[in-house]
Amino acid sequence: MTTTPGQQAADDLAAVREQWGDLLAAIAEPPRAADWMPYERRGFLDQLAADDRLDDDPALAEAAVGRLPLTIREHPAPANLRALDAALDVEREVFDMCDAVAERVQLPARDRAGRWTLGSDPSDPRLWHVPTSRDAGPATIASTGSRVFGLHWAAVWLEGRALDDDPADRALFAPTPATLVDQIADVARTARRSVEGALGRAARTITLDDACPFCRAGRVTVHNGGGDPRAAVATCSTGPSCPAPVDTEQGRRAWRGPALVGLLTALEARRTAPAA
Repeated sequence: MTTTPGQQAADDLAAVREQWGDLLAAIAEPPRAADWMPYERRGFLDQLAADDRLDDDPALAEAAVGRLPLTIREHPAPANLRALDAALDVEREVFDMCDAVAERVQLPARDRAGRWTLGSDPSDPRLWHVPTSRDAGPATIASTGSRVFGLHWAAVWLEGRALDDDPADRALFAPTPATLVDQIADVARTARRSVEGALGRAARTITLDDACPFCRAGRVTVHNGGGDPRAAVATCSTGPSCPAPVDTEQGRRAWRGPALVGLLTALEARRTAPAA
């Protein structure tokens, strides 16, 4: 089955959204060129914790939407400049693409004060609002528009315009021209490559120098999942006799998901433990 440019754009934008938390976490961490699990663990667990908090407190869910975009934040001494530069570039390109698409396909109308706006109802949450300024230059910006809701919302909105398959949208948007869908796909593909490149998520399998911290004899082999934390797995060569508190897969103890963090913690504890 052939993938259309719109579907490919949606897949790439979804990948950017899913890895965005890891990239933001990476900005505060020193680069780890040779690390076997460079940034997956922190973003993965932070996301689980955030989801739990949002489920428990709807007010937090509403407040989380209002996170300032990176382009208007201060960044004092980031630990990983490559991650910061990638995040800024991706955010800027996605925001600019949203602006360009909105100007092309959102239907113009007048608001209650008689001013021209985009969309038949300016308060409709499905609309994208472009930033405004009093004069030329970022120092005189009057409104950040929809950029204030951050990269995640921008990617969701852009995905909708790339797919353009909701009949209800015809009241707000003209059909997205094929040439514009191609441009969205280009931006989405570049954004995904930038995020995954900054996170070092090329697929690889390595055997750690450290012995398994649980059986203290087996060798630990790690497959990083090619950038998908759900596919990442580490196994111990000792087999089922290894006392690690994880399930056995194909005759070996296997760590997946949050259990990988437990393995990392055990490895670091053994490295720093005083010699017997």
